[in-house]
Amino acid sequence: MYKRHIQSSVQTLLGQNAAVAVMGPRQVGKTTLALEIAGQQPSVYLDLESPRDLVMLNDIEAFCDLHQGKLIVLDEVQRLPGLFAPLRSIIDKRRRAGHKHGQFLLLGSASISLLQQSSESLAGRIAYAEMVPLSIDETAGQASTEQLYLRGGFPESLAANDEASSLNWRDNFIRTYLERDIPQLGPRIPAETLRRFWTMLAHNQGETFNASALARAIDTSSVTISRYLDLLVDLLLVRRLQPWHSNVGKRMVKAPKVYIRDSGICHALLGIETFNELLGHPVVGGSWEGFVVEQILSRLPAHTHAGFYRSSGGAEIDLVIEHKNKQRWAIEIKRNSAPTLSRGFHTASEDIAPTRKIVVHGGGSAFPMGNHVHALPLIQLIKQLGQEKPV
Repeated sequence: MYKRHIQSSVQTLLGQNAAVAVMGPRQVGKTTLALEIAGQQPSVYLDLESPRDLVMLNDIEAFCDLHQGKLIVLDEVQRLPGLFAPLRSIIDKRRRAGHKHGQFLLLGSASISLLQQSSESLAGRIAYAEMVPLSIDETAGQASTEQLYLRGGFPESLAANDEASSLNWRDNFIRTYLERDIPQLGPRIPAETLRRFWTMLAHNQGETFNASALARAIDTSSVTISRYLDLLVDLLLVRRLQPWHSNVGKRMVKAPKVYIRDSGICHALLGIETFNELLGHPVVGGSWEGFVVEQILSRLPAHTHAGFYRSSGGAEIDLVIEHKNKQRWAIEIKRNSAPTLSRGFHTASEDIAPTRKIVVHGGGSAFPMGNHVHALPLIQLIKQLGQEKPV
């Protein structure tokens, strides 16, 4: 059992709000988390993919009246978008009865933005949290960085008995999304077409998004390709990292970088089973960059601004983070344990004037690199991000 950072956050939100929605891709651990929280208080759990459970909500007001004073956990809420309208009156009724906080815990496999479109009626009554695959500090002592990087952070993939079993789990995960989950959400996209697109994103892990080039490869339009990307982003499977802009008087790259969010899913799309295969694959640099970016972004406080910096002249920083305390971190990502920096990083640093310059590398030691640049192992940076006030 992995101790998830998000658990304390969700419990805090339940103590402050009538409803909390936890969003994340399938199999990321949302149900396990919810049952752990629910087991600490009077509660009832319904899975909206179960016909038996779904029928209990035919008269949702009567069901909630029957379970007054309990935390009601509703899983896969995107399956019942009409649920949110009656929840408003139920929440207000419970509030009048003195039950103000911790009434509903909602779990969904679509993005927070999609759920918010369906839950406008719950404004002021609901808070949101995103659950991501396991992080390097959550798995410390149970899996190596190498294993987490290769297999990704979905608990069943990471805990598989061997590499073949892990890859088989991820292959089934991909197939289930393509053949069942996405069609249930409405988009009529041929599964094979979407798989080809998803696989092309894996081959181009960490590259700027070029809709025209991808469209030519699949023989479709740029508009359609952008729609495919929107879908995978909304399903929390792909990250679209926007360029960081500042008034530096230079021409900047405008296209976002695109990453498969889980490194294990990226490797499965490419048919990579072992670490040796990964080291010999052309995607290894972009794959490591995507792994590190996701690990870092998953540990940032809400509303922290992050992006990448790239000018048309070649100045580039892999990740720029703006902390609430006005600190600006420039982060370069290198898989090599003896990293070197290009002139482009130093030029970009002169452009944006970061308060801290960091190189995240694949080794286990921290050391200075000169010019106020510090090299850190990923786990050390993640621990620093877990502090309330990064230093």
